[in-house]
Amino acid sequence: MTIWHAGTPDLAAMTRTGATSMPGFLGIEFVEAGDDWIRARMPVNERTKQPYGRLHGGASVALAETVASVAAAMTVDPAVSAAVGMEINANHIRPAGDGFVYATARAEARGRTSQVWSIRIEDEDGRLVCVARMTAAVIPTGRGGVVAG
Repeated sequence: MTIWHAGTPDLAAMTRTGATSMPGFLGIEFVEAGDDWIRARMPVNERTKQPYGRLHGGASVALAETVASVAAAMTVDPAVSAAVGMEINANHIRPAGDGFVYATARAEARGRTSQVWSIRIEDEDGRLVCVARMTAAVIPTGRGGVVAG
C-alpha cells in the first residue's frame, strides 16, 4: 500500500520544482520511487566536493534533507498541510570522489504533526557513504509562508 497522497510521485516534476534553488544548483534529480520510499541522485563534482576532492559533508546533508523533505511533502494533502524540515543529523561513513551518490528516504514514523525519515546515501557501487535522519513538522498550509501549490 502506497504512502503517497496523490499516488505515484512524478519524479520529473519533483526535480523541476528544485531546479532554480539549491537542489538544482547541486544537480539533484529524483530517479526512483516505490510504495514507501523515494530515491534521488547527486553528482560528485566541483559543486559538491570539498577542497580536498571528496564529497562535502554539507552536500550530503543537503541531498538527505532534499529527498526526505520532498518525500514528507508527498504524503500530506497540500490543500491542508505542508511538511517542513525541523531537524536533521548525519553520520558520514566513507568518502565519495566521483560519479553519483544516491539517497533513499523511507518513513520511520508519519504522525499528525511530525514525521521521521531515515536516509541512506550510497555510492554507485552500493557502499554506504552517509546515513541521516530528518524530522519534519506537519503544519497547516499558509503558516510560515507555505502556500498550497
